[in-house]
Amino acid sequence: MNWYLKVLKQYADFKGRARRKEYWMFFLFNIIISYGIIFLSIGIDIPSLSILSSIYSLVVLIPGLAVGVRRMHDVGKSGWFLLIPIYNLILACTDSEAGTNKWGPNPKTATEEIDQIGLE
Repeated sequence: MNWYLKVLKQYADFKGRARRKEYWMFFLFNIIISYGIIFLSIGIDIPSLSILSSIYSLVVLIPGLAVGVRRMHDVGKSGWFLLIPIYNLILACTDSEAGTNKWGPNPKTATEEIDQIGLE
């Protein structure tokens, strides 16, 4: 849930890099919430709840695009690679580019360094 909230806090931040875990956890929670709203509207038989699902999808559209662009940056590609249908899925599953690239430092390495400092 922290990864989901992290993406929402970086609502329209298209700069920097995003780890695979950040991207896929946001994707997973989006699916769970969207289907939860849909099943709730079917189960309770209130059609207006299905409108809530559409509103939710619009609300998370910008953060979803932003985390996707940051994910492309993490593998060393431009955010425009999100527009290439199958290749963007391959890139989203690819491990991050080691070290610093032109979009910033590797977030995985930075997190591991912070964890090591906290353990000492």
